[in-house]
Amino acid sequence: MADTPETPETPDTLDALVRRGCAEHGTKPAVIDPAERIDYATLDSTTMELAAAFVAAGVGKGTRVGLIMPNGVRWVQIAVALGRIGAVLVPLSTLLAPRELVAQLRAASVQTLITVNEFRGHRYPAELAAELDTTGVLNRTLYHQALPALRTVWEAQALPAVTASDDVRDVVAAMTAALTPSDPLVIMFTSGSSGTPKGVVHSHGNALRAVASSLAPRCIDSGTRLYLPMPFFWVGGFGAGVLSALLAGATLVTEPAPQPDSTLELLERERVTLFRGWPDQAEALARQSDSTGVDLSALRPGSLDGLLPQALRGRPGARAKLFGMTEAFGPYCGYPADTDMPESAWGSCGRPFEGMEIRIVDVDDRTPVPAGTVGEIEIRGPHTLRGICRRSREDLFTADGFYPTGDLAHLDDDGFMFYHGRSDDMFKVSGATVYPSEVEAALRTVSGVGGAFVTNVVGGGGDRVGAAVVCDAANTTTAGLRSAARELLSSFKIPTVWLLLDSDDLIPRGTTGKVDVRRLRDMLTDAATLEDSR
Repeated sequence: MADTPETPETPDTLDALVRRGCAEHGTKPAVIDPAERIDYATLDSTTMELAAAFVAAGVGKGTRVGLIMPNGVRWVQIAVALGRIGAVLVPLSTLLAPRELVAQLRAASVQTLITVNEFRGHRYPAELAAELDTTGVLNRTLYHQALPALRTVWEAQALPAVTASDDVRDVVAAMTAALTPSDPLVIMFTSGSSGTPKGVVHSHGNALRAVASSLAPRCIDSGTRLYLPMPFFWVGGFGAGVLSALLAGATLVTEPAPQPDSTLELLERERVTLFRGWPDQAEALARQSDSTGVDLSALRPGSLDGLLPQALRGRPGARAKLFGMTEAFGPYCGYPADTDMPESAWGSCGRPFEGMEIRIVDVDDRTPVPAGTVGEIEIRGPHTLRGICRRSREDLFTADGFYPTGDLAHLDDDGFMFYHGRSDDMFKVSGATVYPSEVEAALRTVSGVGGAFVTNVVGGGGDRVGAAVVCDAANTTTAGLRSAARELLSSFKIPTVWLLLDSDDLIPRGTTGKVDVRRLRDMLTDAATLEDSR
């Protein structure tokens, strides 16, 4: 019998990863955006030059560098160059308001900020200067009590204006050689479903191992041409996009501001084989491609079903709902995206990936619960976060090293995980527990419903179930929705407060794109007050 080929060892630092990519893939495209493309060999050489310029300008191992810019080749070059010398990348959302930006810069103790001048109506340097009540911040030494760590703000397209000497290049070579898997790689901000954003610290080793564990389930290999719309400042863009492509030796196709026409043109021109992203985006693109005749025949199973021909799709509900979080550096639970799960597991998130240990505990007494019982997910393993800015490990982890996620789920007897929402979102109606995700899932099956968002509405008689429903509001009634819900849900789970919306854009979201539950609750409370007054 032939020997089973060994799985290639995962590089344990970003520098090792880029060197391997150069050696194995050379002139193969690594990253493509609408205006530029870069191959693996050029990524290696240009990021070493940029790293030397960073060092000459005073950036070194451990320097925390914020980055505000849209997706593209240049974003990847900057991130890789910083990682190769052991600087800590802090990707910052292009959606941040000035006050939010200052808060995140302070929370992560950012020392150097790299930013574009303007994107989608935001003028970041000018807005930052106005928030700090100072005149200008670009390309000068900065001292301000609100941001005591921040010293320099550089313009992304002109950085840094330093030519490195041969001596500096020798220092860079030594710095890359001294890099270790335990060195911090990135601080990713996440807000969860509500609350203050937190800076999650990941090391080179834990981030790369986390990404490597999910490549096969996400159907990413060296032949993949991957399109992923998530911004690189999210773990879904940096981990599931940039690092996934580099680890697999694949080609990443991206764009700074996805629009249906430009996205379809990019998918066709670059012969994208794998589309991972948001289901509603895939369905919208599919509708437009039908009318424009765009050729998407290069897409293969593992892409979102909305863009695939019927013959390549899974049976309804049979494919895993990939599940993860910033603290796990992306997905930690899933199933091969091109394969139907066993019928008993339909509707689940699949199984935990190799290297991730999951246990489900009682929300109140924190003891493990048996299979089939809903509780809070706790995770442990080499892929999990190294810490959170300004928080001690004792505050974050249990005594035996598990991280309480705040997510609710149950495991079946075969180890498949079924998600039930957030522990801080669940509530009780007349003593019975309501999981918003369960009600949302049921409402989304109702004809004409494009989206459903559920939370509690506090009243004098206790909590009520409130639902904001995205639908054709002109032709949908609350009476019709209530009638449909009776066929799907227990009586105590049926919403008694309804808000019908004609666009998903009206759903309040935070800077990470997640639903802002507090603002949603306020909207539903206002709707209930209006209804009660009639």
